[in-house]
Amino acid sequence: MYTQGTGRRVHLLLLAPSLDIVEKINLYLDGKGRRDYDGRPIFKISADEFVKSMMGISEDIEIIPAHIWTPWFGVFGSKSGFNSLRGCFKDQINNIHAIETGMSSDPPMNWMIKELENKSIISFSDSHSFWPFRLGREATIFNKTDSYKGIIKQIRENNFIATIETDPGYGIYHYDGHRNCNFSCSPEKTKELGGICPVCNQKLTLGVDYRVQELAENPQGFKIKNSKQFYKLLPLHEIIALDIGGAIESKKVWEIYNSLLQDFENEFDILLKVSREDFLKKNIDGKLIALILKNRKGNIKVIPGYDGVYGKPIINEKQTTLI
Repeated sequence: MYTQGTGRRVHLLLLAPSLDIVEKINLYLDGKGRRDYDGRPIFKISADEFVKSMMGISEDIEIIPAHIWTPWFGVFGSKSGFNSLRGCFKDQINNIHAIETGMSSDPPMNWMIKELENKSIISFSDSHSFWPFRLGREATIFNKTDSYKGIIKQIRENNFIATIETDPGYGIYHYDGHRNCNFSCSPEKTKELGGICPVCNQKLTLGVDYRVQELAENPQGFKIKNSKQFYKLLPLHEIIALDIGGAIESKKVWEIYNSLLQDFENEFDILLKVSREDFLKKNIDGKLIALILKNRKGNIKVIPGYDGVYGKPIINEKQTTLI
């Protein structure tokens, strides 16, 4: 996490080619502040100065703005972000080859930003909790390689295979709202409200959907050249919890999850590849099979998350009557 200007903070992801380079990075950071602070140390370094310093250590270091749309700590965030990558990285912009979508956005949302047309759009998981199911919710699928340089080359040349994305609504900052007020709304409703929470009369925390629309230069539905395939998936724990009506961290969900892994080796194969017939051969519950296949098509509806609250997958949605 790095500060720039008047309190603007952005999270940056670093990839390094060796432990020797990591030691040099740590030595540099130790001269700027404390690395042991809160697991996410704060350094008063401008983003462009930091990138320049990293390139001075090794041009093989890759610097990627993480979860670029989240209100706090995203480079485009509504609370402390910038209106452009160039505004953040200045003359070091050409050393930024990729951005990370974050859970509250997906590639089509990022395709609306003209400045990102020549950047790789990748996805990783940003887990700040101890729960294992927070890992691997998003991922980038690379062509097979046996080297660090092979991975970095694919990022810099935008020639990886695809990304795995959650439904943007699943992310904790997709919609606008106030967690403490138990209130959320779409960008359109926010505009009607003048950006003010009807519960506490304070400014709403503007989510990713609002911010993307605010900065968009390309129309919704625009597709950039050399865009990559992406899979929209909810994590397997969520699907199991949805099936049995239990909490995602419950013992029963874990039992079903571990049983599936014993039968089919890994979560991504289950979510993306295993056929209905193969599920049936292992006597998997029919309702769970249907949900996994529905999820595979991106057809499970999600009530959007907001202001730090995760989105909620739903089935059997009740129809409401408008008065």
